[in-house]
Amino acid sequence: MTVSTAPPVTLDNHFARHLPEMGMPWQAAEPAEPQLLVLNGQLALDLGLDPDFLRNPDGVRLLTGNLLPEGATPVAQAYAGHQFGGYSPRLGDGRALLLGEVTDARGSLRDIHLKGSGRTPFARGGDGLAAIGPMLREYIVSEAMYALGIPTTRSLAVVATGRPVQREELLPGALLTRVASSHLRVGTFQYARATGDRELLERVADYAINRHYPHAAEAPNRHLALLESVITAQASLVAQWMLVGFVHGVMNTDNMTISGETIDYGPCAFIDTFNPSAVYSSIDSMGRYAYANQPAAAQWNLTRFAETLLPLLAENQDDAVRLAEEALGEFAARYSRAWSAGMQAKLGLKNDVDASTVAGKLLTLLEESQVDYTSFLRRLSAAARGDAGPARAFFSDTARFDAWLQEWLALDPSAEAMDRVNPAYIPRNHLVEEALAAAGTGDLAPLGDLLSAVTAPFTERAGLERYAAGAPEEFGSYRTFCGT
Repeated sequence: MTVSTAPPVTLDNHFARHLPEMGMPWQAAEPAEPQLLVLNGQLALDLGLDPDFLRNPDGVRLLTGNLLPEGATPVAQAYAGHQFGGYSPRLGDGRALLLGEVTDARGSLRDIHLKGSGRTPFARGGDGLAAIGPMLREYIVSEAMYALGIPTTRSLAVVATGRPVQREELLPGALLTRVASSHLRVGTFQYARATGDRELLERVADYAINRHYPHAAEAPNRHLALLESVITAQASLVAQWMLVGFVHGVMNTDNMTISGETIDYGPCAFIDTFNPSAVYSSIDSMGRYAYANQPAAAQWNLTRFAETLLPLLAENQDDAVRLAEEALGEFAARYSRAWSAGMQAKLGLKNDVDASTVAGKLLTLLEESQVDYTSFLRRLSAAARGDAGPARAFFSDTARFDAWLQEWLALDPSAEAMDRVNPAYIPRNHLVEEALAAAGTGDLAPLGDLLSAVTAPFTERAGLERYAAGAPEEFGSYRTFCGT
């Protein structure tokens, strides 16, 4: 609901103006009793927003889409997508809304987007709402990913709506105010291609180039350059997920961004013990998006993206297919280079040292001994300083570990380099659940404590030992839910 007293912010309607066919003008539902639960003050400043204003009632109304500046034209974005391999031609923002864009401190355009803001024409029978737990989960994990240096959408705020949400049980409602370089997805291109309107598809592609890969506009074949750029960005992104033990959980094509940012933190989790088969999503019964399957899932999604671009790659269909296949053929090598460079850094090895053999042996040891992935790598730097005890303590079969250790030490690893890239703190699943459960009762202290740890993940601090520890045995197996 727009009112006459405009908030002190300008919201551009860049997407809505350039691609009106790709969204539907819509308004957010008005919360019954909005209450700000958490605000990302530093992000607000980076976006040119006043945190003090956002904390007052009018600011909360802006964060929920109910007090908009003049000229704002919020839209529910249209997209299609393959969900667990099955194609859905019309998905779109069923419970989300693009309020508009702001220009950040670096001069970049950033989306201000709502999640859980009520039903839209794309709701497909859903209620358009969200519960406090999933929205705070996205806030925690997205901000932790940002602190880890992994490209991601950001979380500006979570606001309780005062409206209950019916899921397996009645839950308190909330909405998330999300920030992204854009919300263009592989599914956006699938929707545009499905219309059969080549001119629309070209405008969507050129919009993506102008917004994310302006260098591609200078290439002899700008749309091929776009495809190659997205392949490179996603290869790097998924390699970074694998290096920190992150499991996205729902890598559908509508959840893969063109920008290369992580998006939609639904049934996501970080592995504790190293397990390539780890699956946390309650709906991924076949393990399609298991930890070890994420690179293959990304390549599958990128193949769907390439299919949408075929009319733009070349006039001749056979030539277009050949160009697409050649570009896609580079994914595995680009992923492997990104992962190898990252693992080289995690093991503290110099750039001219091939880490593949020693890394492969280590991961086999971690899997066989069910070793906590994050804790072990953080403790391993002590061995580079001459104290192997903290790392050896993870193994019952110390002989095999010691043999590996000698091979690794012979490569002259740098402990300081390791500590810069191996986090002490990640959003441990049991701690996330603890914080969400407490927030559901109105206690936000565990949330604040957890955020304090995971948003400065590389700096160990006294008193935060429990945030560096793995899950207690009684925590058991873990399942997450998307929140719809």
